[in-house]
Amino acid sequence: MTAIATRIFGTITIFAGLAVTGLHGQADWPTYSHDHAGQRYSPLAQINAKNVSKLKLAWQYGIDPGSISLDASTRVLTSTEAVPIMVGGVLYTPTVHHSIVALEPETGKEIWKYDLGSVAAPLRGVTYWQGDKQAPPEILAGTSDGRLIAINAKTGKLVPGFGQEGIVDLRTGVTEKFPNAPYHISSPGVIFRNLIITGAQGKEDDPDGPAMDVRAWDLHSGKQAWTLHTIPHPGESGYETWPKDNWVTAGSPANWGAATIDAQRGLIFLPIGQPAAQYYGGARHGQNLYSSSIVALDGATGKVRWYFQLTHHDVWDYDVEAAPSLMEVVHDGVKIPVVVAVSKPGLMFFLDRETGRPVYPVEERTVPQSDVPGEQSWPTQPFPLKPPPLARNSVKPDEIFTGEPEHEKFCRELVDKIGGIHNEGPYTPYSSQEFRVIFPGQQGGPNYGGVAVDPGLGYVFVNVRNVGGMGRMDKTKEGDQVEYRRSSPLGPGSVNARFWNPAKQWPCQPPPWAELMAVNANTGDLAWRVPLGTSDEMEAKGVHNTGAFGQGGPIATAGGLVFIAGTNDKRFRAFDSRTGKVLWEVKLDAEGHTNPMTYRGRSGKQYVVIVSSGVNAFALE
Repeated sequence: MTAIATRIFGTITIFAGLAVTGLHGQADWPTYSHDHAGQRYSPLAQINAKNVSKLKLAWQYGIDPGSISLDASTRVLTSTEAVPIMVGGVLYTPTVHHSIVALEPETGKEIWKYDLGSVAAPLRGVTYWQGDKQAPPEILAGTSDGRLIAINAKTGKLVPGFGQEGIVDLRTGVTEKFPNAPYHISSPGVIFRNLIITGAQGKEDDPDGPAMDVRAWDLHSGKQAWTLHTIPHPGESGYETWPKDNWVTAGSPANWGAATIDAQRGLIFLPIGQPAAQYYGGARHGQNLYSSSIVALDGATGKVRWYFQLTHHDVWDYDVEAAPSLMEVVHDGVKIPVVVAVSKPGLMFFLDRETGRPVYPVEERTVPQSDVPGEQSWPTQPFPLKPPPLARNSVKPDEIFTGEPEHEKFCRELVDKIGGIHNEGPYTPYSSQEFRVIFPGQQGGPNYGGVAVDPGLGYVFVNVRNVGGMGRMDKTKEGDQVEYRRSSPLGPGSVNARFWNPAKQWPCQPPPWAELMAVNANTGDLAWRVPLGTSDEMEAKGVHNTGAFGQGGPIATAGGLVFIAGTNDKRFRAFDSRTGKVLWEVKLDAEGHTNPMTYRGRSGKQYVVIVSSGVNAFALE
């Protein structure tokens, strides 16, 4: 394997297989999830289970931060979760250096670069629109200051006919009451006919803020076509699940993850996040629709067709953030088009695409109730009977890591500090009386990386992390808009504390600390599950196959492979999609906390891509 540069920051790393003759043109990856169905599945099979071990470094695109001058006050290098897209022989991606670039997919050579100045580039990627007789092919992207921009895909210049000279200000009519509040698009918009549909992201810790409504924009003019209120307004279904007039000042829930489209049925499937404040719902009694839900919309009008709430009255920051995936399952001899939905609690639901009804039975089970004054937690939560829980969702007092003396000592001292392990199983609420350990915790389970689908095999691939959260709900000072906030035994700088050693990022329960697994969609059973990631330090001490914390999800290919990075061990791996066996791995120069992608270039070679930044924004506490 060719050596990888050690000082590249914000890197796109590309690996190539052997050239195959007789192939013409490119096999693209034209959207964030490869296609509008969100399967993250490539029909390419040139790189396969037999030859993936021969995968070689092809090229890298990145900038050595020591060779450029950045004003730290205005241009800050950040983490990235970007997934490049490849369409029409060009690779398009945002970078951590406040730009959007078009690259030659065989060499990484810049075709054009659009500089955003001090504004951060899109976090997770950009959207390609093929254009029509009235408009050229375009790259559309949301910026960190709340703008939607349209760039000519050929020239890298703004498209004058879209909005105001190529820019739509998304904050207009939304943020006037909260001019200093964050408001931006965090995931690429999706194209439905002549519309681009965008979600939003803003405040999560405070309930008051700009509305996080989902909106559709005309691709020619940039004019708004329709709006979905994520907190229903008077007269809209779901309004009764919130306190009266709550929508007037409340911001979240937000559609900050990527949406999915069923073009044949004219449906858009949205993942909607948690309500604010994340951990205290005393000011928002009720079920809180459409928070922590999958919502199916009529793409032309934005009207709700159906919804399925995965967590009622969310007080865990459990979200629904991963892009839903579309596939067909055969159940009781009937082929059913389904939406595959997964969220942080580590529960997977197969929902009928037409109705939202679960294909496998779902039970509303009684769960522990909150003791926090003013809180009215929801009495039940939905549990699918199939598949089984994908992530650890409880911990017992005797389940302390014992594999290595120093880490065991740290964990036992931590448990003493929090007064023991207090956990009542799935959906344990945070308490105002004691510190509690919550599994899966605010990072999941699964997260925005979502799932990949192999439609031929009928498998759904998903990775989970088993890292609990810990905290207590404390009364706030007078004047705080939230009456109780989550606190940590580790101090005020670690509000979202995890049940681990933050210096090592080693959890305090036995491994595996992260896993990759395959679910047989036609039966609801697990086909296989394996540890994902490793700890070099633990390996050296004789502790093997621990798994490793991280973010980002998998992709699947017709070559019988599942590619994934998504760990803090800096590895990029390929697994056999039928068995879960590791067939290839390489150590990167930086951690890759996003999803891979793959494409075939003009030369006939298949390439596999991962973006890394060296920054894991989710492992800071």
